[in-house]
Amino acid sequence: MRLAITRERKEELVATYTQLLSKTDGFILAEYRKMNTDKVNDLRKRLGDAAGGTYSVTKNTLFRIALEQNGWPVPRELLEGQTGVVFGNGNLPAVAKAVQAFAKDNGDFFVVKGGVISGSVFNAKELEAVANLPTLDEIHAQLAGLIVQPASLLAGLLSSATGQVVNVLQAYLQEKEQGDAAA
Repeated sequence: MRLAITRERKEELVATYTQLLSKTDGFILAEYRKMNTDKVNDLRKRLGDAAGGTYSVTKNTLFRIALEQNGWPVPRELLEGQTGVVFGNGNLPAVAKAVQAFAKDNGDFFVVKGGVISGSVFNAKELEAVANLPTLDEIHAQLAGLIVQPASLLAGLLSSATGQVVNVLQAYLQEKEQGDAAA
């Protein structure tokens, strides 16, 4: 038997969802089935390790209200059944990777339904493509590599050119010494 939620509690939940939505760059919706506390804690740890994602079990009708009030698209077809929401908090590709890995390991308990990114609704397949995008850390590493590579090539060229000049000067000095010794 379920107890009715008071009006105050409903307002608190909508305010909580609003706060979570204000900090996110997108969110992923998943259906959870009989997930025990250990599984939920494992998911939250993976999300925390993946650039600060957060997981929240939502009441669909109240989450829908928060979405509408805050100008987010409402993926009605994804807000059915037991819904857990994973909020991106600045690095959605990394969070999506963590969610996909968790879903792969826990498919009996956790199924990705889709998500919303930058005002667009994505289904589960499209969200999987997002999970395959490089994370911000990976992009930073790639950019650093692109910047460092030309500099290291330039340093190598300068070192090589300097070495060749030294070799030419050394050969000249040796030749001059041999010429002076013969004279």
